[in-house]
Amino acid sequence: MKLQGRVALVTGGGRGIGRAIALALAREGAAVAVAARSADQVEETVRLLTPPAVGIVADVRKPDDVRRMAERAVAGLGPIDILVNNAGVARFASVLEATVEDWRLMFDVNLIGPLLCTQAVLPSMLERKRGWIINVSSNAGVKGYPNQSGYCASKHGLLGFAKALALETRDSGVRVHSICPGGVDTDMAGQNPSFGDRAELMKPEEIADAVVFLAAQDGLMMIDNIVMRRYKATPWP
Repeated sequence: MKLQGRVALVTGGGRGIGRAIALALAREGAAVAVAARSADQVEETVRLLTPPAVGIVADVRKPDDVRRMAERAVAGLGPIDILVNNAGVARFASVLEATVEDWRLMFDVNLIGPLLCTQAVLPSMLERKRGWIINVSSNAGVKGYPNQSGYCASKHGLLGFAKALALETRDSGVRVHSICPGGVDTDMAGQNPSFGDRAELMKPEEIADAVVFLAAQDGLMMIDNIVMRRYKATPWP
């Protein structure tokens, strides 16, 4: 098993990509803490995991929730080796119809959340000189899409955050990665009117495989960002 003996914390792990990531990490031997806002979804994911596993109800927008989340994960499983900043939301509207409330929600979850989660686990990683921080961004983090201005802005911001964090930690033993998937068959995709045939969308398990690949890297080779697209989407955008 590639991740035997490591502890992972996955945000947004109650469903979709986050659940697939949690399951994939556990299959490779990691002890996994799953965090999400819905208690029912967290409990369902934990039931699917190979023990040891911990489920935590938390909102990544709230500093107190994030602090408690990290403390419970460490108390239940040990120091966190792998942080997957996966929690995310999207609201779809043209620029003229976009609301400040929707933009604030997306920035709070998609950008402030990863900051708070990283701040909660990074000191221990630096002390141990070992850690993996994997940020799940989006194709919307590397290009623009109509009716997704706020989502694009927040995901571009997440990549900028990851770039700065990688520079700050590059001599510490902490590895910072990003993944930019586009068109994944999740509930969020179902809310996007631009997606047609959902049979052409990537599966959450494909994104989870990429997370496992990054979490298993421990040599001199470093991958900063993986951009993943639907097979039928335009190549080399």
